[in-house]
Amino acid sequence: MSWLQQAIKSPCETAILAATTRQQQLTKPPGSLGQLEALAIQLAGLQASEQPKIEQIAISIFVADHGIADKQVSAFPQAVTAAMIKNFAHGGAAISVLAQQLNAKLRVSNLGTVSQLDAIAGVEDNRLAAGTANFAEASAMTEEQLQQALAIGKNHIDDATDKANADLFIGGEMGIANTTSATALACALLQKPAAELTGPGTGINRATQQHKQQVIEAALAMHQLNADQPLDCLRVVGGFEIAALTGAFIRGAQMGLPLLVDGFIASIAALTALKFQPDIAPWLILGHQSAEPGHRAVVAAMDKTPVLQLQMRLGEASGAACAVPLLQLACALHNNMATFDSANISTATI
Repeated sequence: MSWLQQAIKSPCETAILAATTRQQQLTKPPGSLGQLEALAIQLAGLQASEQPKIEQIAISIFVADHGIADKQVSAFPQAVTAAMIKNFAHGGAAISVLAQQLNAKLRVSNLGTVSQLDAIAGVEDNRLAAGTANFAEASAMTEEQLQQALAIGKNHIDDATDKANADLFIGGEMGIANTTSATALACALLQKPAAELTGPGTGINRATQQHKQQVIEAALAMHQLNADQPLDCLRVVGGFEIAALTGAFIRGAQMGLPLLVDGFIASIAALTALKFQPDIAPWLILGHQSAEPGHRAVVAAMDKTPVLQLQMRLGEASGAACAVPLLQLACALHNNMATFDSANISTATI
């Protein structure tokens, strides 16, 4: 797995300077378009172009079950994971609708449902096992499974850059009990108590949420994870789909592909990647602020400003996909607005 050690691509400082200069020349007061200006400049640097664009969008949904579901931490049974894979493929899920609306390429990868599924058109069978192990009793993954899951994420990025010529990558996830796994991972990486980060996930009641918190606390006490070893934390309490997202974020930064990060679970995968390789930070754009309570701490740790705050907490890349039109508008404004010179407007009159 030597690819994990490959150098991260640096944003183009020349393009950043050129885009910043252009923003100062556009027919508007400086800074008046707020975060849209910053996004355009950031994308210019990532794409090494004074005039960035978001036209070809690659969306990958990684799906897997979690052994920790045995602890009754979710409102839904694991059969829902397999059912949602079919829903993604048949176009009925939120991200399926959003991808079609955005004219984005959507890929769905099954990394580990409890039940083995028959072949489904539009679904890639990358099943590593019947879900992860119950991390309340043992490590969620073997080292081999971790490396395989990371590599699946890598391969999606390689395809997005080599075959799809993507301008932007969005990674999503789905898997019953994965907020429990993600919360445990966040607690380990941020060294914060489960009481601070545990949320309702799929909509569990207060008693189940308290139980979920206790399950996480007990597992963390048993494993004694080291925050300085993020991939080991991922192996012990993470999920196959979270690992695939982590691999995708690392590879995306290596390949120079802008990464639009979804909500709570995807952000924790991004945080894991960031802890492993801090140089990926410029390549991460946070699509939205999730309503899941723990997301605020993860966002703060990443020192990022989410594009949207719509009280969403669905996952499956839905929040990030909703942010795409704003990125496209940021590019359009940056590229197509007149400058003071071209409009023959004197700044002395502004």
